[in-house]
Amino acid sequence: MNEAVTIVEVAPRDGLQAVGPFVPTDDKIALVRALAGAGLVEIEATSFVSPKAIPQLADAAEVLAAANAIPGIIPSVLVPNRRGVERALAAGARKLGLVMSATDGHNRSNLNRSVEESFADLAAIVAEIPVDGPAIRWSFSCSFHCPFEGVVQPSRVLALLERAVALRPGLIFALADTTGNAAPDQVRALFGEAIARFGGRARFAFHGHDTYNLGIANVAAAYEAGVREIDSAAGGIGGCPFAPGASGNVATEDVVWLFRRLGVETGVHWRKLLDAADLAARLAGGGAASGHLRHVKAARDAA
Repeated sequence: MNEAVTIVEVAPRDGLQAVGPFVPTDDKIALVRALAGAGLVEIEATSFVSPKAIPQLADAAEVLAAANAIPGIIPSVLVPNRRGVERALAAGARKLGLVMSATDGHNRSNLNRSVEESFADLAAIVAEIPVDGPAIRWSFSCSFHCPFEGVVQPSRVLALLERAVALRPGLIFALADTTGNAAPDQVRALFGEAIARFGGRARFAFHGHDTYNLGIANVAAAYEAGVREIDSAAGGIGGCPFAPGASGNVATEDVVWLFRRLGVETGVHWRKLLDAADLAARLAGGGAASGHLRHVKAARDAA
């Protein structure tokens, strides 16, 4: 199993959204450029959410405009509802990341809606976006565990997927371990079943957090199950502000190192990635060699 994998870099959005002090727009753009310079093609640049809910992302249009000007990358934007989609399209978005939760508890905390309300809104958006229009990826947060409802049964997620997959062939669905509570057996089982049922009509991605240090093990389990698109954040920064206790994303440098050891191509330049991870950590409030990055510094001269 050495099929190439696509890494979707989420540090500019998911990594920075929970940071308190406003990160200057020019710094966010510099991070996107550094990540692109490291060979990352799929970059989640920002999110068109309410600035009142997440002030850190109030500069979404400016960041997206700069990302769109970088040759060779595919910038995406997270959009939780119709208003977000309208703002994103007006700003020139080429790839939309629709998002909702698999549980009512987290969906109400995050989006102030029930699961059914969000599903109806997103399904209508999929129907209205032309097939030859912006690409669409649909993420289900809390696919494994919810901070308000506990462990999420696979049948619950599979039922949502069955309805979503039927809307349009070829969509990408990201199943997210938003709280970082999942274990590899859960990840392997859910993706295995999802791919077995819907793999001919849809593609799948894994979005993991590292709250209990199982993030990289879960990435390996997702890959073993057949997933070829992995979300991660340079420097391991981030966390969901609406999921109490959730810590940072799985670190891109960990993911790239894993796949290098497995002989799986990522297209990422290792040393330039570490430089970008340094920048991400500084913007998120950490030092250039603090926290997660400390244990990968020695790898600069080893690779």
